[in-house]
Amino acid sequence: MGMTMTQKILAKKAGLSSVSAGQLINADVDMVLGNDITTPVAIDEFEKARFDGVFNRSRISIVLDHFTPNKDIKAAELSKRCRQFAGKYDIENFYDVGEMGIEHALLPEKGLAAPGELIVGADSHTCTYGALGAFSTGFGSTDMAAVMATGKCWFKVPSAIRFNLTGKLKKWVSGKDVILHIIGMIGVDGALYQSMEFGGDGLGCLSIDDRLTMANMAIEAGGKNGIFEVDDITREYLNGRVSREYTEVTPDADAPYEKVIDLDLGSIRPTVAFPHLPENTRTEEEWGDVPIDQVVIGSCTNGRISDLRIAAEILKGRKIARGIRCIIIPGTQNIYLEAMRAGYVETFIQAGCVVSTPTCGPCLGGYMGILAPGERCVATTNRNFVGRMGHVKSEVYLASPAVAAASAIAGKIASPDKIKGGE
Repeated sequence: MGMTMTQKILAKKAGLSSVSAGQLINADVDMVLGNDITTPVAIDEFEKARFDGVFNRSRISIVLDHFTPNKDIKAAELSKRCRQFAGKYDIENFYDVGEMGIEHALLPEKGLAAPGELIVGADSHTCTYGALGAFSTGFGSTDMAAVMATGKCWFKVPSAIRFNLTGKLKKWVSGKDVILHIIGMIGVDGALYQSMEFGGDGLGCLSIDDRLTMANMAIEAGGKNGIFEVDDITREYLNGRVSREYTEVTPDADAPYEKVIDLDLGSIRPTVAFPHLPENTRTEEEWGDVPIDQVVIGSCTNGRISDLRIAAEILKGRKIARGIRCIIIPGTQNIYLEAMRAGYVETFIQAGCVVSTPTCGPCLGGYMGILAPGERCVATTNRNFVGRMGHVKSEVYLASPAVAAASAIAGKIASPDKIKGGE
């Protein structure tokens, strides 16, 4: 019996010739990640277990991104705890204010994820790095403590769903629309503890940013991870970022799948997930007239330079609607600089937007855009649960940067074609 991409990576890291779905294994980890919320809990467990050292100071990443620059005393205390730990053990990949970015935008940018690697993190969206052909998944802070000390983690090998992608995306349609379409199709538990494996001729029209977005939201379908086949687009992105040797993995011809789903990318249209689940998806003819109060363009899902480029293209020379708050959050400092050089930041400010330092901020109801009762937000984030971005009676609508920017101008959920159609 053959193996999927995920199973091949897990087998290699466990030192086994093969593995199968449901098998329990103990595997070597290439990178373990934590942030300013989850790392302090891991540090407490690390010290409680009386560990006296880390397994490899270059294979631990700690990124202060959720509440930094610190929003209150508690956030400051958590960040201080991380700084002290990173200093004590000389953690090589420690990113604080001025250097940090949103963790899942920062690690690929820094070359800290590569094909064939096994990456775990105390954050559910660690599954992002599957876009580069890695096995990456989220876990708890107690697990992070153990991995920081031992470099090993146990897993139950997941089964897999294969997505065969064909066709080409239409104008204003992006990876965000694709993954929302998929989640709407299979549901938030449609890939429960399964690997979502993406391949096919359609990969050629998906940028790395599209793939990072899609892998990021595998967890919103219940997936253990999302993983993409490596191609020339992947290699071009890795060139100059990753100098270490890595192993590209492809699925066997007889790899076992729970199901195979064929998806024509050309059939996908701009898609919005209505409250209060990512599976509650609708396309333009189903949106209706939904007035909004706020737009957020950013997050670990859609805060990359291509996302800002699309938003700037729509916003250039226009003004956001009166009474609308539009918050732009670049994913990293480098992305912020690139957006400045390209003139996007000026475009955003002239349109009436505010541009933030890189932070998770409002995505998890942290700060930089909390919603009051009854307010609605179109966001390029990944979750729209009850109370996710503020009050339990507020509403979050998940969308692509194109739809978000168009909605900011229209003052209601709107298609980019409605704004740009005549140009």
